[in-house]
Amino acid sequence: MTDTVDTIIIGAGVVGLAVARRMAMAGHETIVLEAENAIGTGISARNSEVIHAGIYYPQGSLKGKLCRPGRDALYDYCASHGIAHKRLGKLIVATAADEIDALDALLAKAEANGVEDLQRLSAAEAQALEPQLACFGAIASPSTGILDSHAYMLALQGDAEANGGVIALGSPFVGGTIEDDGAITVRAGGKEPMHLRCRHFINAAGLGANAVAAGLDGFASGTIPPLFYAKGNYFTLRGKSPFQRMIYPVPVAAGLGTHSTLDLGGQTKFGPDVEWVETPDYSVDANRAGKFHTAIRRYWPGLPDGALHPGYAGVRPKLVAQGETRGDWVIAGPESHGAAGVVHLYGIESPGLTASLAIADYVAGLLGPA
Repeated sequence: MTDTVDTIIIGAGVVGLAVARRMAMAGHETIVLEAENAIGTGISARNSEVIHAGIYYPQGSLKGKLCRPGRDALYDYCASHGIAHKRLGKLIVATAADEIDALDALLAKAEANGVEDLQRLSAAEAQALEPQLACFGAIASPSTGILDSHAYMLALQGDAEANGGVIALGSPFVGGTIEDDGAITVRAGGKEPMHLRCRHFINAAGLGANAVAAGLDGFASGTIPPLFYAKGNYFTLRGKSPFQRMIYPVPVAAGLGTHSTLDLGGQTKFGPDVEWVETPDYSVDANRAGKFHTAIRRYWPGLPDGALHPGYAGVRPKLVAQGETRGDWVIAGPESHGAAGVVHLYGIESPGLTASLAIADYVAGLLGPA
């Protein structure tokens, strides 16, 4: 016999866990299938751990609509669950005179997304806050912060399990079928392979989301977007941090520029850069340090030679190719592809961590009443 549950979620990253929490708390019998032997080992483990304010995203985009409410919900959640976090604040800086207009455009975009606490600073005002900073002007964002992302994921897992949810580790998605009666049969591998039926199938597999959708028999494959990989390398700083806040340059085409962030222990890291790759690869080439030095010295001229060493790398799932206009997430529910009870989350990169609780509410809304 094939057991039947209400909801199956593919992927125990931060978004999959947030959705599992949301569905379990709504009374759904929920199982999360995770290929790895631990939660949050993919995209969720390889990022800047930044709580974003909601500044960068086009009005009407999913990123724009979900980042701000997700940010507020995340701060509240961290406070209520004792998760280490800090509102460090950040400065977005123009490192050349011709980038001033870009700062003003960011202010307008942020206001359209409901971010109302930004402050436009002159170069002198920015340097009064961060004496080692070089810039032509800046935007101060007091609501940008950092958190312990693993502790956050553990709390989400705990909430899901406390409400009857099950996280099945070492259980990769092998395939599935949309049956004639509308149920979805899911085949999971691992040491204890299983077949399960569900009425809600939520694909939060991160880098594997497009492949999971393609492995669902009876699903309209023509609705699956293309996938491209943008690797982001990080370097860490030897020695004391030069800044008290995060420092971000004006955004670049496929990312937010090689920025300076701090972790909760006070260590400074720089990145990510953008390196388009054919397949995911998490090695960091020490030879990229030269490009990092050049980028960082645009806003921190005092960076000493030899102060950077390779840190870690992450890979962002992009739905647009190199050189194309910056893309949005695609969260495809039944109205967009016609398969009742099925939601696919494609291209969930930054600010996915920040928006995770809002994404979970959005997904639940696509599936309708419990």
